[in-house]
Amino acid sequence: MKKTILFLFFTNLFLLGYSQIEEEPLDSIAEKMIIVEGDSIFRNSIDLDEVYLFGKLKFTSYKDKLRYYILRRKTLKVYPYAKLAAERLEELNDSITKIKRRRHQKKYTKEIQKFIEEEFSEELKKLTRTEGQILVKLIYRQTGETAFDLVKELRSGWRAFWYNTTASMFKISLKERFQPDQVHEDYLIEDILQRAFSEFRLERQESVLDYDYAQLINKWGDVGSKQ
Repeated sequence: MKKTILFLFFTNLFLLGYSQIEEEPLDSIAEKMIIVEGDSIFRNSIDLDEVYLFGKLKFTSYKDKLRYYILRRKTLKVYPYAKLAAERLEELNDSITKIKRRRHQKKYTKEIQKFIEEEFSEELKKLTRTEGQILVKLIYRQTGETAFDLVKELRSGWRAFWYNTTASMFKISLKERFQPDQVHEDYLIEDILQRAFSEFRLERQESVLDYDYAQLINKWGDVGSKQ
């Protein structure tokens, strides 16, 4: 949560009362204490959001460079859908907890699922096979659940099986996970996202998965090379 600075508290006070002895001034660091909203403790530092400094992209070959930029175009195209899916799922879960009766929960879930299908269907039909697979991975990045499990949870096991079988005909697996610490292409996707976030080309939405981008850089090195 972003914290708002209320004011800088500086001290250069004298003792009051009968004593006329001047208090020794504090050093320059201790003088600048900060009061932060919601925090009653004096602090001499402020928590800032983590910032990454990106180096220039380097590639070992033209083929790797071309591969990265094609992947970037596709990732930037489908990320908003994954972000929207995560937001809709969060809204659904929040609303479901407020509905007591199971019958009403199922009815509400069906209505939301229909709304999501109508909201996505026409646009998703325009995606290529590789764009569809990237979207499946990003949905997992944003929700922590595979597209298969989400369909199964929202509709039925049979519908999820059928969706996955149909997708397999086009070499798309709804069970695909996003694993940037194990799969090099997933690391490239994460790198593309982080750079787009920093340039404000995409609206940042943190992943629910447990990995550290800085550690991924240390593992994989330059974006254009595999280890």
